[in-house]
Amino acid sequence: MKVKELMTRDVEKISADIFIKDAASMMRSMDVGALPVCENDKLIGIITDRDIAVRAVADGLDPNQCTVRDAMSKEVCWCYEDDDLEKAAAIMERQQIRRLPVFDRHNRAVGIVSLGDLATRTRNDRLSGEVLQQVSEPPAGQHIQV
Repeated sequence: MKVKELMTRDVEKISADIFIKDAASMMRSMDVGALPVCENDKLIGIITDRDIAVRAVADGLDPNQCTVRDAMSKEVCWCYEDDDLEKAAAIMERQQIRRLPVFDRHNRAVGIVSLGDLATRTRNDRLSGEVLQQVSEPPAGQHIQV
């Protein structure tokens, strides 16, 4: 199966210069947890609901003053729409990410594939279970305190 067969298409992109309050509002209205950040049609990062909570709000930054650029993840992994799904899943596992931007061969953002897409659209319980397990594992050397 190819990534393009199950990815979410028509993903809204966001500018790095808007305030995170507006990014959070966009996420809420679209019912998504991540937005690719682009400048001049080039992917420069991704902003997630977790980025907003952990990198901005938890550090006391004002959501009305802090921009997406201040909180976004700059190291972004991605795949091509014609890649095999197993390749995309391997990237998600290795990088422990839940969402992976998807590009066409002209390097235009055309979609996003998520852990949810794998779980609900592949009918491959083994693959989605493996990705979920790997994404959910704490990085080596980190301990979760409760």
